[in-house]
Amino acid sequence: MTYQPRTIAKSDEIERLLHYMPTVARLAENDWAANFARSILCQCNRRGWRPSPKQLSVMRSLVSDLFAHGGDEGGDFDLIES
Repeated sequence: MTYQPRTIAKSDEIERLLHYMPTVARLAENDWAANFARSILCQCNRRGWRPSPKQLSVMRSLVSDLFAHGGDEGGDFDLIES
């Protein structure tokens, strides 16, 4: 059995990835990643646009890295008890 990478994305996965692209652009560790995220945000406004398999792979990687590095800006927080 050979491993085949997942390249076809459902609309809900694409929407989820697009949701995080502004955060990726803002918190990117390098200019290339920030520019890629901004580019995707511009392209997604085109009618009928879908990411290419390579774009999709990069989007998945950037969002994964965002969560792996604790991409929340607020840091620790206190729960409000009532």
